[in-house]
Amino acid sequence: SFRFWQRFMLSYIGACQEPNRERRYAKLFEQLDLNKDGRIDINELKTGLADRGLHRGEAEEIVLKSDMNSDGMLDFHEFSQYLQAHEKRLWLMFHSLDHNNDGQIDVGEVQHSLHKLGVTVTMEQASRILQSMDRDGTMTIDWNEWRDHFLFNPFHNMEEIVHYWKHSHMFDIGEHLTVPDEFSEQERRSGLMWRQLVAGAMAGAVSRTGTAPLDRIKVFLQVHGTASRGIHLWSGLRGMVEEGGIFSLWRGNGINVLKIAPESAIKFMSYEQIKWLIRDSKEGGSLKVQERFIAGSLAGATSQTIIYPMEVLKTRLTLRKTGQYSGMADCARQILKTEGVRAFYRGYLPNTLGIIPYAGIDLAVYETLKNAWLQRYCVDSADPGVLVLLGCGTISSTCGQLASYPLALIRTRMQAQAISEGKPKLTIVGQFKHIISHEGVPGLYRGITPNFLKVIPAVSISYVVYEQMKKVLGVGY
Repeated sequence: SFRFWQRFMLSYIGACQEPNRERRYAKLFEQLDLNKDGRIDINELKTGLADRGLHRGEAEEIVLKSDMNSDGMLDFHEFSQYLQAHEKRLWLMFHSLDHNNDGQIDVGEVQHSLHKLGVTVTMEQASRILQSMDRDGTMTIDWNEWRDHFLFNPFHNMEEIVHYWKHSHMFDIGEHLTVPDEFSEQERRSGLMWRQLVAGAMAGAVSRTGTAPLDRIKVFLQVHGTASRGIHLWSGLRGMVEEGGIFSLWRGNGINVLKIAPESAIKFMSYEQIKWLIRDSKEGGSLKVQERFIAGSLAGATSQTIIYPMEVLKTRLTLRKTGQYSGMADCARQILKTEGVRAFYRGYLPNTLGIIPYAGIDLAVYETLKNAWLQRYCVDSADPGVLVLLGCGTISSTCGQLASYPLALIRTRMQAQAISEGKPKLTIVGQFKHIISHEGVPGLYRGITPNFLKVIPAVSISYVVYEQMKKVLGVGY
């Protein structure tokens, strides 16, 4: 209506004619001009953005769009022109969220606007988004809070801000270990989905390679049971080096890395199909956490079913003696010749059963710890910080492993059974009874020490490599 547009234009003109705007620009310029030469270069802008907790990569885009004389630096006029143009865009976005035109954005308006753009969030998630911008604790955002929060984020429309919220606040819950990330249709078309999956695969490859010696000694202790009682972590590693040299510590790592890409791709595609079926069965709507967990567990089981023969090969190659196999193909050929196709699925049942307690406990503990930290220490932010996320990920992964480790140990022993010549091939129940009778309850957790030792470096390496790969591939903000 005419009155609506009249109010909008009057408020817009009022925002643009802010009396102390030039003074505000001058103060910002002075803070960023570290060497006080009257110009801001890229390094000064990167430092200023980092001090404000923003991504340093935004500096190039700001300078590129604002540097009218192409000297690689911004004078006060260029700086002011950029801020003025960007504030106009921010004003339009602010007003698109402010549905009742009261000059404030509340939780309901955030939730409604995201829903219109195809992203369904709970009231709790919308509250976290609001808290990340709310400086005065009113749980509403006025124009000044909105403008100051996004002033140096060069977003052009609400879709870009929604993408930023999605990957910075809402879905960053450490689910890459169990439940694949969610991607919008636009992200699929733009190729961002595959770039993020490649970043995850690279992070997994580097992480697994870095912790491969610990993984090999874990498998050795799991399989050899009572025979390894006199062997501890260091003597086991030393014995492996003496038997096959330093590179023997990485036996089985090649196929362990090779299976990451197909496993991730199959898990993701399965997850998307299962989510689609669940949504259809409930006639649309967003998935709840427990439904995403079910979809993720089923997707994990699907990917494991398809790539499981590679898991068996990895175990056999990890335990092989020097000269036993010439490579992956030779190992597969010998297993097929002497044991048949069924050998490639030994241990499949305990492996599949182990996915459920691991995934459920890992996700539940991560969510609980992160939310408890946010409520107690981060009342003014929805981002607990890198160290807290790493800590939550480490603890949740450890709890998940404690619950599922006996099944993982039984799976590994079943995969390696052909190595023990002349001994009967035991079932899950048979393996469980044998371990309890010969090694007691502690036998179910044999090899868990190196497994725990690799959690922190594995999570840390994965996180660092993943973040670096995202920058290289242009993923996220």
